[in-house]
Amino acid sequence: MNVYNPKPIDNNSIELSEDLKKITEDLAKNVHEVWAASRIAEGWTYGNHRNDILKKHPSLVPYEQLSESEKDYDRKTAIGTLKHIITLGYKIIKN
Repeated sequence: MNVYNPKPIDNNSIELSEDLKKITEDLAKNVHEVWAASRIAEGWTYGNHRNDILKKHPSLVPYEQLSESEKDYDRKTAIGTLKHIITLGYKIIKN
């Protein structure tokens, strides 16, 4: 059996600027929107409990209706993506 050992790039030392911190909620919302659109396209619908057979998921709701723990999952993805871009040597600037 192959054992998968994830090795994400360590970007814990990266500090986001105040401007980037301000957009993380918008990015997190978009992360959720992309995920939800993908699920819906695959035939998933809202359900009180996740059911992979019936393709029901309780997070198929607008971002604003998610629990804080679900929002935090999306925020971590957004922040991690921003930090990764910076780690790769890019600068993110507003035009």
